[in-house]
Amino acid sequence: MSEVKTELKMISMSEIESQQIEWLWYPYIPYGKITIIQGDPGEGKTTLVLNLAANLSRGHLFEEESIYDPKIIIYQTAEDGLADTVKPRLESAGANCNNILVIDESDKSLSMVDERIEEALKNTKAKLLILDPIQAYLGSGMDMNRANEARDMTKRLSALAEKYKCAIVLVGHMNKASGNKAAYRGIGSIDFYAVARSVLLVGRIEGESNLRAMVQIKNNLAAFGHSKAFQLSEEGFKWIGDYYISADEVLGGIAPKVNKYERAIELLKELSDEKHMIPSKEILEIANEEKISKRTLENAKQSLGIKAKKINDIWYWILK
Repeated sequence: MSEVKTELKMISMSEIESQQIEWLWYPYIPYGKITIIQGDPGEGKTTLVLNLAANLSRGHLFEEESIYDPKIIIYQTAEDGLADTVKPRLESAGANCNNILVIDESDKSLSMVDERIEEALKNTKAKLLILDPIQAYLGSGMDMNRANEARDMTKRLSALAEKYKCAIVLVGHMNKASGNKAAYRGIGSIDFYAVARSVLLVGRIEGESNLRAMVQIKNNLAAFGHSKAFQLSEEGFKWIGDYYISADEVLGGIAPKVNKYERAIELLKELSDEKHMIPSKEILEIANEEKISKRTLENAKQSLGIKAKKINDIWYWILK
């Protein structure tokens, strides 16, 4: 039987209207694209994602003081109970739970190719869809290690992200192949990594039992974002901000060469030995010379319990 011939259709690039990339969280999570957040089990991926969702549900981001329109988020998880784990963690993070939705899987498990995903995006106008973890949403009979099957799944998800201007985040565990590049340690076919426009690695910081790092290891749409850190403790989740650490240091369990958060604390202690108080503008200038971000400096200030006071229209930090 002869193959049916497909009609040739040509598109002139002059007919294509240029569009700017829009971002849910610049430069880490773009709208209309797939982002992967990957790391070893128990390293804080889900905690990071839940706190991101909680912030967005209120119209905030980790490091920005500006308030945006609260976002609708669809969060699917196959590893944690909604009532006893997910909901309490969202409440602890201050989420507006009215804006965080879940596709009911009680009658049928969800998969990446399930029509209910498109229906949910269309009906809710959600700006973020999270599938945690990737391998739980493959569907029966699908093998994420087979390139052709992985390509079909990711192609459909990519089309939905673009169609509904929604950011789609896939959370994945790393495999055991130590020593390999981060791209090849994600579970499944390399096609998952290939189709994602941004890939974030989450892992422990050697020598810092409560700290986790988030390092961007792929970005096809903008310059790579700065590595970040967050703290996990009995008090809960705390965003630290800029942190100097590489993917190799995270994967290899190597202590980072430079810790800007610790240096910020050290700097403030040094200044307190010299002065009782100092103008905030002057402190920011000193920190900038050492490439310490304003956010990292503010976190150090908070950790040390330093207060600010306005005197004659000038803000001062009271160091002691």
